[in-house]
Amino acid sequence: MAEGFASRTALMQAFARPVGEVAGQANVAIEHGLTEREVRDRQRRVGKNLLRRHQSRNAFGILTGQLKSLVIWLLAAAAALSFYVGDRPEGFAIIAVIAINTAIGFFTELRALRSMEALRRIARVQTRVCRDGQVRHVDALDLVPGDIVILEAGDIVTADLRLMEAANLECDESVLTGESVPVAKDIAVLAATTDVAERRNMAFKGTAITQGSGRGIVVGTGMTTELGRISLLVEEAEPETSPLEKRLDQLGHRLIWLTLLLAALTAGAGILRGREIVVMVETSIALAVAAVPEGLPVVATLGLARGMWRMARRHALMVRLSAVETLGATTVVLTDKTGTLTENRMTVAGYLFDDADTTIRTSVGDPGQSFEVDGRPISSSQDERLAWALRIGVLCTNATLPDDAAPADAQATGDPMEQALLQAGREAGMERPSLLDAYSEIEEHAFDPDLKMMATVHDGPDGHFVAVKGAPESVIERCNSVLSRAEHSHLDDAARRTWLERSDQAAKRGFRLLALAMRRTNNRVEDVYADLTLIGVACIADPIRADVPRAIAACRAAGVRVIMLTGDHPETAAEIARQAGLGNGDIKVIEGRELGDFDPATLDEQTMRRILSADVFARVAPEMKLKLATLFQRSGEIVAMTGDGVNDAPALKKADIGIAMGQRGTEVAREAAHMVLRDDAFPTIIAAMREGRIIFDNIRRFVVYLMSCNVSEVLVVGIAVGVGLPAPLLPLQILFLNLVTDIFPAFALGLGEGSDAVMSRPPRPPREPVLDRKRWILITVFGGLITLATLAAFLGALYGLGLDADRAVSVAFTTLALAQLWNVFNARDVDSAMLANDVTRNAFVWGAIILCLGLIAAALWLPGLSGLLRLPSPGADGLVLAALFSFTPLLLGQIALLSLRRGGRMAGLQRR
Repeated sequence: MAEGFASRTALMQAFARPVGEVAGQANVAIEHGLTEREVRDRQRRVGKNLLRRHQSRNAFGILTGQLKSLVIWLLAAAAALSFYVGDRPEGFAIIAVIAINTAIGFFTELRALRSMEALRRIARVQTRVCRDGQVRHVDALDLVPGDIVILEAGDIVTADLRLMEAANLECDESVLTGESVPVAKDIAVLAATTDVAERRNMAFKGTAITQGSGRGIVVGTGMTTELGRISLLVEEAEPETSPLEKRLDQLGHRLIWLTLLLAALTAGAGILRGREIVVMVETSIALAVAAVPEGLPVVATLGLARGMWRMARRHALMVRLSAVETLGATTVVLTDKTGTLTENRMTVAGYLFDDADTTIRTSVGDPGQSFEVDGRPISSSQDERLAWALRIGVLCTNATLPDDAAPADAQATGDPMEQALLQAGREAGMERPSLLDAYSEIEEHAFDPDLKMMATVHDGPDGHFVAVKGAPESVIERCNSVLSRAEHSHLDDAARRTWLERSDQAAKRGFRLLALAMRRTNNRVEDVYADLTLIGVACIADPIRADVPRAIAACRAAGVRVIMLTGDHPETAAEIARQAGLGNGDIKVIEGRELGDFDPATLDEQTMRRILSADVFARVAPEMKLKLATLFQRSGEIVAMTGDGVNDAPALKKADIGIAMGQRGTEVAREAAHMVLRDDAFPTIIAAMREGRIIFDNIRRFVVYLMSCNVSEVLVVGIAVGVGLPAPLLPLQILFLNLVTDIFPAFALGLGEGSDAVMSRPPRPPREPVLDRKRWILITVFGGLITLATLAAFLGALYGLGLDADRAVSVAFTTLALAQLWNVFNARDVDSAMLANDVTRNAFVWGAIILCLGLIAAALWLPGLSGLLRLPSPGADGLVLAALFSFTPLLLGQIALLSLRRGGRMAGLQRR
């Protein structure tokens, strides 16, 4: 920094120093401000008040991301080998496969590309500053440390400020803390260990002034602000590779080694038998093409893309294709509280009045029908205490509500708790403008952070009327009487203790509390806080969204843990967690300060178990959310993280699936997330989770189908060459089969609608591969049956029908193609019925079969194509032979599935 003003380290601790000392460190005269020369000098040294542009995924990055699959690289190697031996049609055909897959993935993900300009836009506003003794409007980009900034209600704070004046000043810091309740500000010096959320003498970049006015000294700009620090965390948070990408990558590695081994063994065996090396190289290419499921990346991409589009119709926008499946594998959801589990809308939940056993509760309804005592409806005219409580809440406020004549986009202003009191008054027919006609306001005593109260004085029908509201402990201390059902009762110390105990119990139930008091007098009011009569205590809540408990119960049924992260007090957080249905009745809460500055990589086992068992993390900072996401991932969980504020962005990016709110979420959070909820509804996560599970089931189904088809191709070529028979299939014929008979039925399998039963089972083990032992057995059985049928038909054509080698190849090709088509029905779940299952009910499957039958006919009889594939017509006898043998794998495959189903049932009975 420039000579003459303090280092960044010194200014970082501004909240722990008196205003005069901070001004001295910043080398600024409080009343005069900086000179233009000083501003230019500091700008040269510290730069603009600008957040660094984050590296976002661009079109080129999306394009190259499509080419990272090992299967794609293996196909590219096969294409290069084809060109090397002079087989150009085959090389171009393989390149076409790669191009199709790349284009599908690229254009689908391009639609989801987002700009990372949100953080930069915050600074693109004007700010009032004092320079050269004059108040000026300057671009926020030009602010420098030491500038004196003037704040008023409605302003966006554009730099980190140490406040030196604060008149009834409150800030909405939800962008940083996630909490919607404005924070009252003052200028008192704080301890050096004070957390960011507790720094009442600071105003932070990106927050908003909700009421009052003030002035502050700039102590941080750009990346040296708290917002900049969080921005840096977003940049540093490395996104996790999705579970599907990991599994397909593992499968790709296995395919590479399998392909190389088969090609080497076959080529070696052929050379030892005296065959030409070039012929064996071509055969090796055929095996490589046969072993690699060309359709796998194409069908996986299309299946994920369709899932992405289906989720979009359900208000869930997926930013990356792989995130579609990841949500289905989720084992833990780390969720923000405000606006995600709650409505982010303060409402009056009830009032505590003088009787210890009586609480008047509120409920939204028609005027006069919004309140009840012990379940019985009551109106404000029936209870004097309720009437005065509503009246005080409407009069003693700075907030406003839009009326019926206001424009559609008009919004309420002021403290959300005051807005809640106004809404309660409106429910009783008490509108502030009309009430002020009867009780005209004489003066206002703004909220005093030290007294924790505010008051308004009115000229009413019976003389002067003082309305007071504030923290229960402060208001109750100033009251000497309480309004009971029939009269004013004396309020002694014992009664005060009882009121405070009742207030504490209400706070433990998750309510925010405001005590309401009044004073009526005919004389001039000297001390507005003297001789008060306590009316009651308003219990205000940010209610749980009505659909959240049911959604969390669905998560539990699906074996998914939901854990709440919040900046709330631990007891308040625990009560909200109970209302939402988290945990198993006994809510385990860990406060952020208990964790300290822990490192997820070095935690001891006991501490790790304690952290991982928590249901709620209270008072958590942005860095803590990021570390918790990392810790759960290290423990083997698949982590989903929900959030809407800037403070959530690093963890959203780090999580396996980051879920941002689309309506109230910040642009920064949406940029960092993998998924955006357009309706902000927690149940949408459940719908998307179901879709993700169905997609993975579909992927497994078509991988079994594809691999069994490819295994049959490998075995048909390998066995024939190994025993000295002519090659029953040529490389280009295999590629045609893989592109036609594999892709269309496999894609149809990927479009299955699934069933609700997928949400009644636990998530897959995080390390479970795409193909487990049972599915490898099915692949081997189905592939073996198709191989035997194809070789039998090939031998029957050569030696039974006496066809020449070319026509016998046509018979083998037709048998294999038809057998692979019928094999799609073997891809049903083992536990499903033979005739009525997800495959037979899938209209796309039947359409794919009809299409593929036409393409097989074209390969045999369409001039040009049949010549390119070297497939002369097999004749009527050859077609009958191929058709008969093609049905054998289907029939035997169904028998195998029935055997596995019976075996599974017997194993289940034995376990019982």
